[in-house]
Amino acid sequence: MASAAPLPHDPAPPRRVPRAPAHVPGSHTRGGNAMERTRAGLLDGAVRAFADRGLRGSTMQSVAAAAGVAKATLYNHFRTKDEVARALLAAELDRLAALVAGLAPGAALTALADEVAGHPVLRRVADGEPAVLTGLLATSPERWAELVDRLATALGADADVAELAARWLLGLVLQPGEPAVRRATADRLAHLVRPS
Repeated sequence: MASAAPLPHDPAPPRRVPRAPAHVPGSHTRGGNAMERTRAGLLDGAVRAFADRGLRGSTMQSVAAAAGVAKATLYNHFRTKDEVARALLAAELDRLAALVAGLAPGAALTALADEVAGHPVLRRVADGEPAVLTGLLATSPERWAELVDRLATALGADADVAELAARWLLGLVLQPGEPAVRRATADRLAHLVRPS
């Protein structure tokens, strides 16, 4: 019996590989949103760890534990505790700017004063690690000018009033004072605000 000729090989129809949706610059992906949520959770954990143990007493492990994640997850976002502290500072500045957006100058200054005076990390560091606080507050002239400009924008104030308000807020980090005095001072500063 003769062997049958091999059947011609039918190529399989081309497989359709699903494509990921094209990323539009400026848009957020689900993965990007998850990363942002994770990062926000890590920074929330950093606030708890730093408020509880101070900056010197906190470790990457204590920050991860306070955030409820594995240390490896923290290291996926930050390489050092200093990076965590810098990111936390930047996030807090953004949070404060959002907090006072659209408020009248007196209300904005009062809100900023209360936040600075009562911030758990600032209070812990001011009370237990004054040398660390001094290092945190020291800034370059360029960075200071950027912060003053940001405050001027938030208040709708000219540069001179924003400089005065920034120096007052910086003083509240060191000595928060009484709430009634902070509010009275905020009202006085608000009367100086004139559009830039």
